[in-house]
Amino acid sequence: MSQTSIGGTDTATVSPLPSSAASPRHRWWILGVIGIAQLMVVLDGTIVNIALPSAQKDLGFSNGDRQWIVTAYALAFGSLLLLGGRIADLFGRKITFLVGLVGFAGASAVGGAAHSFEMLVAARACQGLFGALLAPAALSLLTTTFTDAKERARAFGVYGAIAGAGGAIGLLLGGLLTEHLDWRWTLYVNLVFAAIAFVGGAILLRRTARDKTATLDIPGAVLVGGGLFSLVYGFSNAESHDWSSPQTLGWLVAGAVLLAAFTVWQTKSSHPLLPLRVLLDRNRGASFIATLISGAGMFGVFLFLTYYLQQSLGYTPVETGLAFLPMVGALVIASTLASSVLVPRIGPKPVVPLGMGLAAAGLVWMTALDLNSSYVTDILPTLVLTGLGLGLVMAPSMSLATAGVDAKDSGVASATVNAMQQIGGSIGTALLNTLATSAATDYLAGRNPRDPAVQAHAGLEAYSTAYGWSAVFFAVGLIVSFLLYRRGVPEQDPDAAPVVHM
Repeated sequence: MSQTSIGGTDTATVSPLPSSAASPRHRWWILGVIGIAQLMVVLDGTIVNIALPSAQKDLGFSNGDRQWIVTAYALAFGSLLLLGGRIADLFGRKITFLVGLVGFAGASAVGGAAHSFEMLVAARACQGLFGALLAPAALSLLTTTFTDAKERARAFGVYGAIAGAGGAIGLLLGGLLTEHLDWRWTLYVNLVFAAIAFVGGAILLRRTARDKTATLDIPGAVLVGGGLFSLVYGFSNAESHDWSSPQTLGWLVAGAVLLAAFTVWQTKSSHPLLPLRVLLDRNRGASFIATLISGAGMFGVFLFLTYYLQQSLGYTPVETGLAFLPMVGALVIASTLASSVLVPRIGPKPVVPLGMGLAAAGLVWMTALDLNSSYVTDILPTLVLTGLGLGLVMAPSMSLATAGVDAKDSGVASATVNAMQQIGGSIGTALLNTLATSAATDYLAGRNPRDPAVQAHAGLEAYSTAYGWSAVFFAVGLIVSFLLYRRGVPEQDPDAAPVVHM
């Protein structure tokens, strides 16, 4: 459940359509169609998490493998998001939007019908791939449909509200579907959203002119995608192999080499996927790092707290979804406070490190949770504290990640900050799951693994390890953000497009 930023795409080279391109009586219907598609993508970030323990029991995959259900989607989505924006430019927004909907729905249907772990992971990766087509196209369509500044601001406000509520809706809907139907319906439900959005899009959307200057940076996409996959796969291999094993170290080194090659290629490509000038400003660089770290810690919290609540405390899926809502509420409150009051008055340098510190404190507090913990006195305070910290980090970092960029880079900067969150989540989840599973294995050594009490305490050891390492992530983030962010209030362009999240 991320703070829902609304992902962007590189629209700088596309001339806005004239206001007549969308019929006045249709443009708000178009907003509804785009909003439904956005809701479907955002829901997928949380709805499957609640169903994951049930899916694991049904398909029989191991604790070491469970992270791939989360990372397969986030990794594909994050690494292909920039390329998806370019594809929308090249082939047209309407066709890209409709293809994304059909592909996302098809992948969801395959995932819902999965009879093996491998089939489910492949379906989740395909969801991420088509989501990377769908989300930038949706944002571009919103931008070109609403050409009046005031109407566009209202449209973005509605779009952002849908994205913001999507995480909470996913928690509740995931619980209801899993508990009263089956975990597979957390994937099948996407067919309903996609069908409505497809019919509306086919009828209401108009073809837009292709941008003939758009060029796909295929080598860049291959290098960054391969590098990120190698890192995630290397971290996941550390659970079953030693850290110095070629199966682990080899993949990690390969990932580092590929990402270094990607960086070099971006300086040579005539149409780079990620122009490095976007990253070099101090505030923007700090914001990208803050988003990466908060994504790593946040995705891990949701995964392991879900398992703790359902497997250690016996919560139902619905109760688990409800248990997370105070965290969402605290995140929203802190985000609003940070973006509207704190950063405009004192700047990001005190605010983001404070958020990192609060999140780290909440996660350290979580390490004390046990089999007898009460929700009101033990779990709720940790969720609220962590949510407040995440809100103070995410709102300023999402906003400042695009502050001061040239108009031609505004789309790619917005897409990059969203990709950073997804990539951070995929890498963090892989690493945390490996550390947690190893901690449980170490605890079971010399003990009877069939004893339910021993299994329960092994689970607690795993969850505590994940919370502790997440706290380390945020502690590093505190130091880095304090050192990198400039002092003072950043200058804001009142006419700048809002950063929106996918």
